[in-house]
Amino acid sequence: MQKKLIKVDPSDNVAVALVNLVAGETIAFEGEDVLVLSDTKMKHKIAMKDFEAGDKIYMYGVIVGKASQKIAKGDVITTENVKHESAKVTGKTETIGWDVPNVDKWKDKTFMGYHREDGQVGTENVWLFFPLVFCENRNIEILKGIFEKELKKPKETDYQLLLRSLVNSETGADDAVAKSTEVDLFENIEVKFIQHQGGCGGIRQDSHSLAKLLAGYVNNPNVAGATVLSLGCQNLQISIFQDAMKEINPDYNKPVLIYDQQQIGTIEEMLSTVVKDSFAAIKEANKIERKPAPLSKLRIGLECGGSDGFSGISANPTLGVLSDKLVALGGTTILSEFPELCGVEQELVNRCVDDKDGQRFLDLMKWYEKTVVDAGSGFDMNPSPGNIKDGLITDAMKSAGASKKGGTSPIVGVYDYGEYINEPGFTLLCTPGNDVECTTAMVGSGANMVLFTTGLGTPTGNPIAPVVKVSSNTQLAQKMSDIIDFNTGGIITGEKSIEEMADEMLEFIIKVASGDVKTKAAILNQNDFIPWKRGVSL
Repeated sequence: MQKKLIKVDPSDNVAVALVNLVAGETIAFEGEDVLVLSDTKMKHKIAMKDFEAGDKIYMYGVIVGKASQKIAKGDVITTENVKHESAKVTGKTETIGWDVPNVDKWKDKTFMGYHREDGQVGTENVWLFFPLVFCENRNIEILKGIFEKELKKPKETDYQLLLRSLVNSETGADDAVAKSTEVDLFENIEVKFIQHQGGCGGIRQDSHSLAKLLAGYVNNPNVAGATVLSLGCQNLQISIFQDAMKEINPDYNKPVLIYDQQQIGTIEEMLSTVVKDSFAAIKEANKIERKPAPLSKLRIGLECGGSDGFSGISANPTLGVLSDKLVALGGTTILSEFPELCGVEQELVNRCVDDKDGQRFLDLMKWYEKTVVDAGSGFDMNPSPGNIKDGLITDAMKSAGASKKGGTSPIVGVYDYGEYINEPGFTLLCTPGNDVECTTAMVGSGANMVLFTTGLGTPTGNPIAPVVKVSSNTQLAQKMSDIIDFNTGGIITGEKSIEEMADEMLEFIIKVASGDVKTKAAILNQNDFIPWKRGVSL
């Protein structure tokens, strides 16, 4: 029989409803009877004690809010009776160790990846087209149409066939339609395209930040080479991009084809040259084949979006256990979304191996929060209407659950946006909480795969890295099966433990990394790319 309530941490003074609760029912929980005072939807929280106004609310063992009025034991926690509150952190208070998990069953496991000369291993093999400035977006769009039409004969979608049948019914034409099959000219290479609205205007720092991000994409192990278009007069000069490449990898030797429209002349002359040169380079990149690689070569971004009240109980802790296993195997995991680490700073600072990293994390958090406050907002405004509707009513509550993706391993590095991560271990990366901006940043910092938990559903993907969508609950996995890759809902129903689910997930991502399983985002051709301009973004 499924439990109705759960406490995430023994010290919590609220409990999570695992099913819908009805006012007046009595639940036997932790040796006492709890009378439910209000109808409470699953994922929401009920008080486990009587609260006075100003009393602190604890969940996950940390402060996640304070009562703004009296709350009786058994009543539901809402935005009307609880406000955001989090612990204040000034520095490291202790060093938290960790119990290294036993990974004997995984140490000889491999995935089939694309080996690069610098020692990195990709889970994909991509030739990437992108502009240095938004003025070249149209030419990128032209190239996209040309290359996708000739290199990848797309199959007709159900929507296209539906429209054709509707048109035929109006014109009296033959209604018989047949779906074509998708045919790839090259077996070992994909051609992807990025567009953006940056590179000129704004402030010069924006262009330097974009240069670092784009250089990170070229250096990412999933990229075999790139075709880059420049107008010529923009802020993001070719030299700035090349300097960013050398800063990330002084010895980079990937083929990077760069074209300056104002130097070449006509669009026709430039695009003809681009097509011929790029096709020859793509043919060469297609010769690279997958070979066995140790799991230590996996560099995984950990992210959540469209979170719900179950995310911090099922999906996120599963990623945390998996992260610990990968770190123990010598791999790299990346936790970002700094607005969603508000309230758990003390634990993260205390997990930093180097005290300087702990201080850098606090400095970045303070800077970020100040920019938000100066813009007239605050971290307390981070939970979206969807988050609140499904039980995440304060930023600290959302953050405490989100941070569970990071497991318990030591933090070996703290990185700012656009910095490239080469060292193995668990790391922090300063990014917004915005789904696409965050995914874009983690891949630009070297992630060759992203694990993305969601309780409400999102189609987010990336042009060069697989984005594995992980559901926190079975209802979502069934309702939006076209975007969900992996379901952790069995933890909520008591069918699986977090440890069992993490092992299943690790088996699954090995298949994805090896190209044996294609993510739903890739099937949907969900190639999202949004650079962060370092302004206010939650």
